[in-house]
Amino acid sequence: MTAGSQERSIAYKLRLAQIMAYQAFEERVTGFGAAPRYLGLLCVIRANPGQHQTRLAETIAVQRSSLVTMLDRLEGEGLVERINCEADRRAKLVNLTAKGEDVVSRLLEEAERHEEMLCANMIEGERQSILDGLDRIIASLRGNLKA
Repeated sequence: MTAGSQERSIAYKLRLAQIMAYQAFEERVTGFGAAPRYLGLLCVIRANPGQHQTRLAETIAVQRSSLVTMLDRLEGEGLVERINCEADRRAKLVNLTAKGEDVVSRLLEEAERHEEMLCANMIEGERQSILDGLDRIIASLRGNLKA
């Protein structure tokens, strides 16, 4: 079965690939709660400890209210902690917990194996070309397209 004219749509193909890649990754890893679903967010937190929730939402391109729901779940599982910002009592800063660090490290090992599987049929240089193209799409969508 085909999607008709959508078969030539980058947006359609990106979404289909994302759904299939996520499902395959989820099948690969079990026993990690919500962490596999939010691995990208957890990696952003790991690489940028103590960031404001608002900045995290902007970085992963979700509404702040959606991020709060994600963080509630991750905090409930003991993977992240939110602390008050001394400069702005309304703001919360987000960090991984020790458990979160451990879970992210373990999931990244699985993610590397998963990435190898995703790229198994690619020819030399194709992976980098796809990454470069995706970076340009993301920049365009963020309104930062460089000439």
